[in-house]
Amino acid sequence: MADDDPWRGWPVGARAMVRRRLPEGDTHRFTDVVGDLIEVDDDGLLLRTRRHGDVRVPGDQIAIGKLVPRPRR
Repeated sequence: MADDDPWRGWPVGARAMVRRRLPEGDTHRFTDVVGDLIEVDDDGLLLRTRRHGDVRVPGDQIAIGKLVPRPRR
């Protein structure tokens, strides 16, 4: 993993969208994970999602991502 991966600097508690690479052989190449950042470390991200609870995304599976605003309610 490169030290310049933007997600490494994201603050815990922020809301993020991460495009995750899926294993070869899956019908799709990517899937998106949206949630609140619970943990950011050298191994990747832990996001708390509404649908699937806590989801770990390893750093080598992160294709792209960005911080996003919280939904309006």
